[in-house]
Amino acid sequence: MKKNKKGTDVPNDTDSNITRRDMLGSLGAALASAALIAPAYGGTRPSVTVRETEVHFESLSAVAKQIKSGRLSPVELTERMIARIKRIDGDLHSYVTLMEEQAMSGAREAEKEIRSGGYRGPLHGVPIGIKDLLYTAGVPTMGGTKALKDFVPDFNATVVDRLTASGAVLLGKNTLCEGAMGPYHPELKVPVNPWDPDRWTGVSSSGSGVAVAAGLCFASIGSDTGGSIRYPSAANGCVGLKPTYGRVSRYGVIPLAETLDHIGPMTRTVEDTAIVFDAIAGYDKNDPTSRLEPVQAVWPQLSKGIKGMRIGYDRSYATDRVEPGLVAALNLVLEKLAALGAEIVEVEMPDVSKVNGAWWDISTVEATAYHSSSYSKHRELFGPGFLDVLNYGSGQSGVQYAIAQKVKTEVGGRVNALLSTVDCMVCPSMSNSARAKLEDPYKAETDEGWKQNVVNDIHTKPFNFAGCPTLSVPCGFSLDGLPFSVQFVGRPLSEAVLCRAGHAYEQATTWHTKHPAI
Repeated sequence: MKKNKKGTDVPNDTDSNITRRDMLGSLGAALASAALIAPAYGGTRPSVTVRETEVHFESLSAVAKQIKSGRLSPVELTERMIARIKRIDGDLHSYVTLMEEQAMSGAREAEKEIRSGGYRGPLHGVPIGIKDLLYTAGVPTMGGTKALKDFVPDFNATVVDRLTASGAVLLGKNTLCEGAMGPYHPELKVPVNPWDPDRWTGVSSSGSGVAVAAGLCFASIGSDTGGSIRYPSAANGCVGLKPTYGRVSRYGVIPLAETLDHIGPMTRTVEDTAIVFDAIAGYDKNDPTSRLEPVQAVWPQLSKGIKGMRIGYDRSYATDRVEPGLVAALNLVLEKLAALGAEIVEVEMPDVSKVNGAWWDISTVEATAYHSSSYSKHRELFGPGFLDVLNYGSGQSGVQYAIAQKVKTEVGGRVNALLSTVDCMVCPSMSNSARAKLEDPYKAETDEGWKQNVVNDIHTKPFNFAGCPTLSVPCGFSLDGLPFSVQFVGRPLSEAVLCRAGHAYEQATTWHTKHPAI
């Protein structure tokens, strides 16, 4: 199996079915002033706004207010969400396990507590999903692989315990790639992009991204080793936060690569992401990599705005071999941030040319270490794509792994040095809108196959190496109606700064009010 490398030039959009209806009208003047003139907004696919929908597309925060006031029943809301999942998820495959009995029990308990004056906070009574690599007591936790098809943990992951302590209602387990790596297991259905069923849904946390975008939960928990929160967020038009490494506990989470894995929320608004992050973040004695620093609640800080905030931008890093429409969208993001009072500062990213190869060596070796028992005894249980991953990892030498870790340390240090000079920086979450899905999502990914998905794969993995937080936020649409995403990147433990910046931008635009018409 080949290593992923840097991508090829972006194909032009001349063969797209192009119209300029929808969002283009209100942004025409702004586009005309963009540094790179490219038609970035519009689309032929229908979308709907929150005003036109039922409750399933409401924000988590809006639903929470209704629940707190008594205008919305957690039991009725959960019933409606389960009915919606049963009605449409047979086509979208975002859930691998629906926890109907547990969800209804949790909703009834939440409603009883709230009515008796025991309101716990904005997650109380709100139905959410979780990626199927977080341990859930009494519920299968398969990690996308047949090797764990019979695994039913007897305790919860720390994140799951914290969600239930906040009163959240767990709807079910969201589908993921096998072992959280890339290809899917042939016996599992592949999640379908709700904006276009023929487009990619974005690697490992794809089920979480689809469920959030399609209105099948009000939030989900994803994981990110090299882009698996950010790519599904970008491809499906969601908000996704990859927190600082160790800020959210990994205890009770099936790993891909333990030195790179991050756990974080995926939602439809930045405010919702802040609410979930506040519930799950913090030190955990059961996770030796957990950060000791106290967590400052992010949600109360969102209203501070970004006046005077220094936001870095490396134009070459952010625009070389990036879809032209997304480049124009990023220019508009910078204009909006500046108009909101931020100072745009020129920065220079360090050399990231060795990152993809080093990431591949680290991830495959660490994945093989975790799955070593099943790999040595029952290789037939793994799908062909993930088996190639394990075969590659098992063949690596200690020297190769040490060299890869040296690259990780050096790049991570240089990225964090850069970030120390600004409050945050801006770049794409993904270099292109979602492209055509692979013909066979179960086989090993070759260089060319991966480049079909992410044309220039340099905007995610450096920040796993640095262990720093990132926030992905929708920032427009391609001409054929697919979401674009901007990534805010900050120094370690700066989640509040990122969410302030993302929230300020989001509230000054309307992208978060657009949803796929299902």
